[in-house]
Amino acid sequence: MRRKKPELLVPASSLEVLKTAVRFGADAVYIGGEVYGLRAKAKNFSMEEMQQGIAFAHEHGVRVHVTVNILAHNRDLEGVKQYLAQLSAMDPRPDALIIADPGIFVLAGELCPEIDRHISTQANNTNYETYLFWHRLGAKRVVSARELSLEELRQIRANIPEEMEIESFIHGAMCISYSGRCLLSNYFTGRDANQGACTHPCRWKYVIMEETRPGEYLPVEENERGTYIFNSKDLCMIEHIPDLVEAGIDSFKIEGRMKTALYVATVARTYRKAIDDYYTDPALYQKNMDWYREQISGCTYRRFTTGFYYGRPDADAQIYDSNTYLKDYTYLGIVNGLDSEGRCLLEQRNKFSVGEMIEIMKPDGSNISARVEEILNEENESVESAPHPKEQLKVRLLAEVPASVGDLLRKKETDLAEI
Repeated sequence: MRRKKPELLVPASSLEVLKTAVRFGADAVYIGGEVYGLRAKAKNFSMEEMQQGIAFAHEHGVRVHVTVNILAHNRDLEGVKQYLAQLSAMDPRPDALIIADPGIFVLAGELCPEIDRHISTQANNTNYETYLFWHRLGAKRVVSARELSLEELRQIRANIPEEMEIESFIHGAMCISYSGRCLLSNYFTGRDANQGACTHPCRWKYVIMEETRPGEYLPVEENERGTYIFNSKDLCMIEHIPDLVEAGIDSFKIEGRMKTALYVATVARTYRKAIDDYYTDPALYQKNMDWYREQISGCTYRRFTTGFYYGRPDADAQIYDSNTYLKDYTYLGIVNGLDSEGRCLLEQRNKFSVGEMIEIMKPDGSNISARVEEILNEENESVESAPHPKEQLKVRLLAEVPASVGDLLRKKETDLAEI
């Protein structure tokens, strides 16, 4: 007998992306405030935006988890207390806090007793005794370390209380270092990854130099595999939903709090359909596998791996020849409204032109081909193209199915996009 349907937990970097995640199938969304989260370079949420986002999500039956997952220094603690008090005073409140630091965990229990506490993957949760430790202290959920196999997760599930939840990453970027606890950023730039300021040095190109020959840089190469020795492929488990379910994972987590709305919509929609298809009929899930593969490739990614789920990854889990993303589509914008003549109102994100064929991406899984018939700029002037990001535009599209509020617009690409 299959376990209950797992939660699909989707990241959001901004209020706009949160709304996209909700519309495109998330059961829950995780976000960060302007402080004390591990994505300092993401747009993140002001307290006002967080309040709006929680209200929007709750109206649609979607939960919101807030990251407070830095590893705190003494200087952080007073600010953390104030921040937790603010979260507790919200109406509506967040549904859960994602925490790595034991000190912050205790403070959250004192200051936000009505908000669930989840233990971040940053806490290196690799065995069932660790889960039981956090459960005794009042944690509802633990996010597993990325180093765990499905067999290890099955063992954890068998040794913890049924009400305790396991959350695991199933899609997105992988770190070179153990559960993301990397010192390279701090060493090279003074920006602490565990304070949310990672500069992603794992994606840089490295060479070596022999000490008696300064200035002679030698590429780091092994068996013609290239020089990007720390650069991991992205995790993707879309083909393995049954195994994830049977391992006892309660929440399927997508990585990407710095990603675009297009990425979030694509991944959320694809996993939503895959999970629902599997619970409707496992045969339907297998039948639609080609569609899942095609759709999941519609956002930027660094090739795919199954990570540690089926044992220790081999050398193929790394990318040695490049640090490029693969990119099939370019994000154009979200339909924020329709004017009296049916033109789409949107804030443009990338260039497109009159006469181009683009796609309307809908939450129900359909992708509608559309021709750009007219573009009006902010001065209501007709223009041939929209080259400037964040312009407020009116766009007339010719399509068999019209665009609706919340749909995404994208266009097909063929080139690699350098990160």
